[in-house]
Amino acid sequence: MCKKMMHYKRYQHWSKKEDVFVVCVDEELNSGYNCKRAKPKLFYLLFLSFISFSFIFLYSFSSEEAGLVPKTDINSCSSVSNGTICCERSSIRSDVCVMKGDVRTDSASSRITLYRNNGHSDYVLRDPDENDEVLQHEKIRPYTRKWEKNVMDTIDELDLVVKGKHYGVRHKCDVEHDVPAVFFSTGGYTGNLYHEFNDGLLPLYITSQQFNKKVVFVILEYHNWWIMKYANVLSHLTEYPIIDFSGDKRTHCFPEAIVGLRIHDELTVDPSLMGNNKTIRDFRDLLDRAYWPRIRGLIQDEECEARMNKEKLILSPSSESKMVTTEEKKHLKKPKVVIISRNDSRAIMNEDSLVKMIEDIGFRVEVLRPQRTTELARIYRVLNSSDVMIGVHGAAMTHFLFMRPGSVFIQIIPLGTDWAAGTYYGEPAVKLGLKYIGYKILPKESSLYDEYDKNDPVLMDPNSVNDRGWEFTKRIYLDRQNVRLNLGRFRKRLLRAYYHSVANENERLRRQSQ
Repeated sequence: MCKKMMHYKRYQHWSKKEDVFVVCVDEELNSGYNCKRAKPKLFYLLFLSFISFSFIFLYSFSSEEAGLVPKTDINSCSSVSNGTICCERSSIRSDVCVMKGDVRTDSASSRITLYRNNGHSDYVLRDPDENDEVLQHEKIRPYTRKWEKNVMDTIDELDLVVKGKHYGVRHKCDVEHDVPAVFFSTGGYTGNLYHEFNDGLLPLYITSQQFNKKVVFVILEYHNWWIMKYANVLSHLTEYPIIDFSGDKRTHCFPEAIVGLRIHDELTVDPSLMGNNKTIRDFRDLLDRAYWPRIRGLIQDEECEARMNKEKLILSPSSESKMVTTEEKKHLKKPKVVIISRNDSRAIMNEDSLVKMIEDIGFRVEVLRPQRTTELARIYRVLNSSDVMIGVHGAAMTHFLFMRPGSVFIQIIPLGTDWAAGTYYGEPAVKLGLKYIGYKILPKESSLYDEYDKNDPVLMDPNSVNDRGWEFTKRIYLDRQNVRLNLGRFRKRLLRAYYHSVANENERLRRQSQ
């Protein structure tokens, strides 16, 4: 089915009536993409062929973004001359500028200056009237939603300038660093879990991992809560204190600066764009190293509390308590399902019945209701120990990154969210090594079925509603839709997940016995 590239306001600037890109997305995740136009006129077809042939020599396109997003050369600024600025601006997602030499911050004027031919000493000499010759001037908003003008307009803009050697007033380095800096913003959509990982942490990993923690992070739109929330992860990316660009008025001096973050695709790392062939699994390994020290502390606290409670309640366990312990051990051997529960829109209205059915199949079940204040290490612990994660499409599906490769991710796909569900979560989950099962609900499984006529496009042709714009998608399909699962239909997906999980466990035991 053909769709205009204006889903979720993602590439809305391409959706002008006189210049519309049209793509076809197969409903099966792994079946690829097929793009067609119906019966074009011969002249028009020849014209398009000529244009397409010409572009082949100019751009290399990635098929993972519906064949339309160009793959940029991640090393285009890898050999920057000392005293110059090199900016990568070909990506639709973000701009990145690299500065090498004597780099100095000036937060009061939102400026980073690179002084040429001065070396890296404590002072830079300038003319008293401060009318220094600007040899190069670039502007950049260091955030990874470049195509979304509305959000980019909220991001602080930086002036990057190169100046020559002058004499006069001394410009002092208050803090001198001997490692590079990475400048980026935590504004925009920060506060939404998906965007915090997709637009922030993953691009930060992609951009900074090459420095092996020998790098300083300088943040625009700095938030203390963000630093605290991701402290465990950030400590595995840098071993230096993080700088609040606007709040720290001192002049910081660096031998190199990367301004802006590189981003590859939705919630993933493209090894072909990484100098060391890192993948999304390497990022997940970093999450594992980041969260396990805290998880071990939680386990020790729980074991200590359990021992204390046991000593208080029972000195000599009864036969009944032994029987309960035996049953608990049997229960723990069952494969584990975690349901990511929603309390607002897109909730599963028959969640209790779903839990019972899952238990009847042979799983043990944990219902997870993450809040904004829930510690991520606790969520990581729950999902890292699970075999299956189930949830309705939404930002919380970002938690699939916490699953072990080989486990199962079942995403319930409400009406009108097919493309986003597959693009933002389904395809990235497959790249991580998960078994992805997308459950596309029928109109009768949607709460919208009770609100609209049975032949209304809202139920029968959601794509036509989405084509009307993001505000319609959000108001109808995201904010006002809940799900009542057809349990008989959904059971088939659960059985697939169960057999897969049992096979995984048997294989693990077989390897242990060898």
